[in-house]
Amino acid sequence: MDKYLFIKDQFEQIEDKAKAESMEKYMRNQFRFYGVPSPIRKEVYKSFIKEEKMTKTIDWNFLDKCYEDEHRELHYLVLDYLIALNNYLTYEDIPQITNYIKAKQWWDTIDFFNKIIGNIGLRDSRVDSLMLEWSEDEDFWVRRLAINHQLGRKEKTKTELLEEIITNNFGSDEFFINKAIGWSLRDYSKVNPEWVRSFINKHSGEMSNLSIREASKYI
Repeated sequence: MDKYLFIKDQFEQIEDKAKAESMEKYMRNQFRFYGVPSPIRKEVYKSFIKEEKMTKTIDWNFLDKCYEDEHRELHYLVLDYLIALNNYLTYEDIPQITNYIKAKQWWDTIDFFNKIIGNIGLRDSRVDSLMLEWSEDEDFWVRRLAINHQLGRKEKTKTELLEEIITNNFGSDEFFINKAIGWSLRDYSKVNPEWVRSFINKHSGEMSNLSIREASKYI
């Protein structure tokens, strides 16, 4: 059986319409759900992804079918798949990943793509200049991803890159941008609170109150 149809069938067998309605409401009715909680969802395709990892090859045709599906659980599968096989992703794969980034956007998927793109960036410095481009993209979800793509890097954080990306987004009245600025700074403050404190002092007049509040949480 086609891999996509096989996985879809697994979800259809355990669909919970009551939970689906609740999940759809939480996501402002932007997406359909099977009503499968995260732990059960991951169990559905755990062995499948394990087999896919053994091939050391990304099956883009399968991922395209999953992302074209209207159910959010299948979009989450694409994210879990790309994270599991991240070592086999290259800079040249980013245009394909961008197709997913720009489709069916909301914070729940965008914030997973942070890690996927960020991990490629740890292996290929060309991602740095791409993130600078993305930090000025007309799509604020793309800008949010650029702001947060270094989350979790700790000592490997490139502070000059972080500062330039953030300052490119000053003056925005978009909640998800100002929240992202604060989130990225708060995350790095766990490693280098002095740098973050200095950044806030330097740019306090340009930062939103939300960004400052989030960034200052641990310092």
